[in-house]
Amino acid sequence: MRQLGQIITDRGSKYAVSGCPVSDRNAVDAALKELKRDKSYAKATHNTWGVVLSDGTPLKGDDGEAGAGMVIIRMLEREGLSDHLIVVTRWYGGKHLGGDRFRHVQSCVRAYLDEMAEANGL
Repeated sequence: MRQLGQIITDRGSKYAVSGCPVSDRNAVDAALKELKRDKSYAKATHNTWGVVLSDGTPLKGDDGEAGAGMVIIRMLEREGLSDHLIVVTRWYGGKHLGGDRFRHVQSCVRAYLDEMAEANGL
């Protein structure tokens, strides 16, 4: 699992992004379990995730951050990226962010996709 670590800090909340290739729901569950072996990720307020499988099936988990998984799915669909899990982690900082939280999820996913493209020489 590639972890980019902390990407955004806003009003005390901290966001990180991680991801890896997956082939099915079992691989998704295994990847999430691996990520949560890191105690800081296990203790995070939200680990929202999304993946579009190669057969076109979208899978997501909001982990209490309603709608965040769908933001990830939409971005993966726009990129045409399948069989790749992206997890956006948030450590709640004590202040509600309202709609900004979706902008932060988008920024984290964009940072991950840009890093992935750079690593692949695209």
